[in-house]
Amino acid sequence: MLKNYFTTAWRNLVKHKLYSAINIVGLATGMAACIVIMLFVYYERSFDNMHSKNIYRLNEVQKFPGMVSSQKVALSMFPMGPTLKNDFPEILKYTRVSWWEKSLCKYGDKRIYLPMTFRVDSAFLDIFDFPLKDGNRQTALWSPHSAVLTESAAHKFFGSENPMGKTIFQIGGDTTAYTVTGILKDIPGNSQLQFDALFSFNTTYKPEMMKWWGGNWLNTYFILAPNTNTAAMEKRFPDYLKKYMTANGNEDGWKYYELFLLPYKDVHSNAAEIGLDYINYQKFDKKYTNIFIVIALIVLAIACINFINLSTARSAERAKEVGIRKSIGAQRFQLGMQFLGETVLLSMIALLISILLVVLVLPYIENLSQRNLKPILPDHPGLILAIVLGTVGVGLISGLYPAVYLSSFQPSKVLKGSAQTGNKKSGFRNILVVGQFAAAIFLIIATIFVFRQFTYMRGQDPGFVRDQVVTIPLDGFTNKTFDILKQKLLSNSLVSGVTAAQDQLGSHLDQSGILFINDGLKRDLTSTRLIVDHDYLSLYKLKLAYGKNFSSEKQANGKEYIINEALAKELLKDKPKADVSSLLGKTFGFDSAGYIVGVVKDFNFNSLHYKIETMFLFNQKDWGYSTVSVKINGARASEAISFIEQTWKEINPTNPFEYVFLDDHFKEVYRTDAQISQMVGVLAFLTILISCLGLFGLASYSAERRIKEIGVRKVLGASMTSIVSLLSKHFIKLVLIANAIAWPLAWYSVNHWMEDYAYRVPMSWWVFLIAGAAALIIALATVSLLAMRAASSNPVNSLRAE
Repeated sequence: MLKNYFTTAWRNLVKHKLYSAINIVGLATGMAACIVIMLFVYYERSFDNMHSKNIYRLNEVQKFPGMVSSQKVALSMFPMGPTLKNDFPEILKYTRVSWWEKSLCKYGDKRIYLPMTFRVDSAFLDIFDFPLKDGNRQTALWSPHSAVLTESAAHKFFGSENPMGKTIFQIGGDTTAYTVTGILKDIPGNSQLQFDALFSFNTTYKPEMMKWWGGNWLNTYFILAPNTNTAAMEKRFPDYLKKYMTANGNEDGWKYYELFLLPYKDVHSNAAEIGLDYINYQKFDKKYTNIFIVIALIVLAIACINFINLSTARSAERAKEVGIRKSIGAQRFQLGMQFLGETVLLSMIALLISILLVVLVLPYIENLSQRNLKPILPDHPGLILAIVLGTVGVGLISGLYPAVYLSSFQPSKVLKGSAQTGNKKSGFRNILVVGQFAAAIFLIIATIFVFRQFTYMRGQDPGFVRDQVVTIPLDGFTNKTFDILKQKLLSNSLVSGVTAAQDQLGSHLDQSGILFINDGLKRDLTSTRLIVDHDYLSLYKLKLAYGKNFSSEKQANGKEYIINEALAKELLKDKPKADVSSLLGKTFGFDSAGYIVGVVKDFNFNSLHYKIETMFLFNQKDWGYSTVSVKINGARASEAISFIEQTWKEINPTNPFEYVFLDDHFKEVYRTDAQISQMVGVLAFLTILISCLGLFGLASYSAERRIKEIGVRKVLGASMTSIVSLLSKHFIKLVLIANAIAWPLAWYSVNHWMEDYAYRVPMSWWVFLIAGAAALIIALATVSLLAMRAASSNPVNSLRAE
């Protein structure tokens, strides 16, 4: 019996090649989209699953005087780990993590830059389950001057030698020796913490650090007791802050902080609103992961709708088959199983094609998402089984309604030709077609707005010039050679400007408490800061609204401050009628020797996701810089880079030359936005493609059913235009109804999504009009192509049998 079902199913697929191809291509495309999204989602949800304990991260809400709005940050204070453990019995263990990017280390004659190193407390390896290849988890970081390396880092230093017990030196402001006490397996890509070496925190610990309340420069992680009520813990945090910050001389400081806990496994995907999240590798908002899931399911659902529509529309062709089979004893259940078998067979064929599509597109998706998705299926056979079962499920869902409908025909009616097949279910098919195109139009609108927002952020004038600017990182050694480097670079016409800063634009900048004195009244407030070289404003063409630029005179170093307009407004909020120029010369800064020399026009020093915060620039070269900015001749960029590299190697022969164009840095800032816009665009295209395939099939069938009517109309003198209109107007009406449904849904959804951006494009009405018109044109082109072919056929051929 099964063989007979299979043979019949195969014959039907081969006999109706067009409809089989439409269904298979549609299902294959939908399945491929779902498989790719499933791989991405699985990877995202696998982040940090290697850790088994009840780990939480401590976070802060900072609400300092002078801030435009409060901000959530991932940072915490050095004393918080031990004092919280002391006051809260729910905390079983803690570790603090501070980081050092591009850490220069030395073993013998080898000098190696490690991309990321952590200083951690001794409990780090007790809290996190990173696989340890050599060493003891409990004692590896217990003693001062202990280091645990990853396998790759150890190989760089020691090659095939046994690294255990060997000594390496970390070179910075001070050179520190560390003994290798453990070797970790390389950190997997789905870990938010990515590092090459762990150094024991107690190496650099000083007792006075326990008084550093107010300095936020590290992350703190806890193991909490099982079933801990974190909400109840958080309610006790204000009293804890008041107790310790007051005891350390900061009477009101505790009022400017709130503390909250976040489960470690939620940090990767549920920390979009948390800033200064420096070591959260590939952070990705789970909201977008869920959006991808929904869109992929919509694509697959549209492919299933195609099958249902075409199966019910073609019911007349199967009616006599059903009638004959029933008249010779076939049961309804048997017929239903046959029709379901056909859809499952079709789904399995679609699965094979979808796998080929996945293989073709996966490299593009991996490059776009910067994730290694290929090993997921081979490493997880359960997912392969889930895909196969899901394919069977898709076949059953797609074929259930057609199977029930087709097997319900009465043989006495269908054999007499009196049964109304195909037509009476057209209302249901219309609803499905409207649903398809409503989803497609919704996604077209969403895609346009996503691309517009992304283009707006990339193209919006940030208030400074960033093209043809090369940035070079500095460390504790190369920072000392900045003046020589600057002088030599400026001696060549390939370079038009050189400056330096403590942080790079486009990154989260540090904040500092500052003093402002106006008419004898003292005011303490907090603002974003940027320590810069005196040529910074000139290179980036920052515009002064009032006052003057920094002086190059040595006696001005460390005393001159330039504030932005947002900070000027904050400083004058008690005197709204005062002129901004009245701030010039006022005492301002880290001590009473500082004063304001200028007010710079507001510029977006961060991404356009955030409002412009209060900010001051400070010319203090003695505090050191972390990045050099070099303005080059764009027409001779390669020559300029070669010259900069040569000059760097002359001055810093033992330090590797690394650079990035500032434009490329900002591309990285908006990387997630670019990923989202491209993914949504691809899925929207697939939705349109599959919807049009279904419409093509329905229109083709409609033209076949009405071929004799078309022949009669042509004999009676009907024009091609009238026949095309006759066959097209019904489908056009459905697309117009789909527009009426999609527009309000899209407006609400897009408007809600845009609320996450401080600077956003307007909700332009023409986007909706373009999306609707595009869907209408695509549908009209699809239907009209078939209608014109039917209208141009010779009526003699269609009427010959009459």
